[in-house]
Amino acid sequence: MKTLLFQYTEMGWTIHPTSTLADKNNAQLVLCFGAKAILQNENIFSIIKEQFPASQISICSTAGEICQEAVQENSLVVVALQFDKTKIETASVNIKDFANSYLAATNLAERLPHDDLAYIMVFSDGAVVNGSELVKGLTDATGKKILVTGGLAGDDANFKDTLVGLNEQPAAGNIVAIGFYGKNINVTHGSQGGWDIFGLEKRVTKSSGNVLHEIEGQNALELYKKYLGTEAENLPGSALLFPLSVIIPGTYKPVVRTILSIDEDNKTMTFAGDVPEGSKVRFMKADFDKIITAASTAAGQTLLDQNTKPDFALLISCVGRKLILGPRTKEELLAVKDTFGDKTMLAGFYSYGEISPFDDETDCQLHNQTMTITTFSES
Repeated sequence: MKTLLFQYTEMGWTIHPTSTLADKNNAQLVLCFGAKAILQNENIFSIIKEQFPASQISICSTAGEICQEAVQENSLVVVALQFDKTKIETASVNIKDFANSYLAATNLAERLPHDDLAYIMVFSDGAVVNGSELVKGLTDATGKKILVTGGLAGDDANFKDTLVGLNEQPAAGNIVAIGFYGKNINVTHGSQGGWDIFGLEKRVTKSSGNVLHEIEGQNALELYKKYLGTEAENLPGSALLFPLSVIIPGTYKPVVRTILSIDEDNKTMTFAGDVPEGSKVRFMKADFDKIITAASTAAGQTLLDQNTKPDFALLISCVGRKLILGPRTKEELLAVKDTFGDKTMLAGFYSYGEISPFDDETDCQLHNQTMTITTFSES
């Protein structure tokens, strides 16, 4: 397996010196992560296709691009992958063609051949696709037997529309699936948050999808403001500092849910993922050092063999982490790089949601506020 890392700016194309792929025409798969302003260029797909005429090309808008240990803004990061023994198949759907995100996800999974399928990488619109329904549909369609990881596209910190594309100009509403086939592809994953939990565990008594109404029979927004104290004056911006830990009925491990917006008129909170009735919830707060350490822990979870480092690591971190860490954002990338060393190519983006199982499970989950890492090598 060989990798080639590019950056595209108004100054043109730049190749990262750690690249190992000599001939870009040999790349089967190209992953592109870029600022929405760049992806709105009506010629952007043609510009990329000119560089990689023989490759499958996936494009995803971001809330920040990751290129090795650097956090980029308003750029396009492109990683080209050449596999020696692994076959790649791709598929895409648009949410507008389905009644809901669950049906879109199951249809997407069915479009991939299932014989010898080892792993599915997913990039989804992050504004109009329900991430919880997306991962449920993918999990049900694969029978919980195939590893699925990926993320929801971003739009900086604007939380408006996002863009995703497969072998065409990126557009809103698209969901892309990339299937990896054969026994020689080695894919591992890790996901960690690093947030502090505080307060007593409480139960969701009224919700609708990702809209939370009541906790323990009390108005959820008023209760949330009570826990925030003086930070409640800074809502909705301060919500990124205080996500919710959620144990969904039928599961035993908590997922993190970020608040996207609050409705003062209806006294509700809208989250990036579903918060079903009966869920057990606790409030969380940021701890800078623990967030950075969690990135290193996520990288460590992927290392099945401490003596063999992966060729490529896909990093998907939440926009909330980037906004909270601010000038310290690079530290979480350095923590990952220190874990992998210099031979592992790092690329990815800051997202509106991360898709990954817990630990060694294959049942994928939608996460918020995590650093999620997927690594690749061939045997």
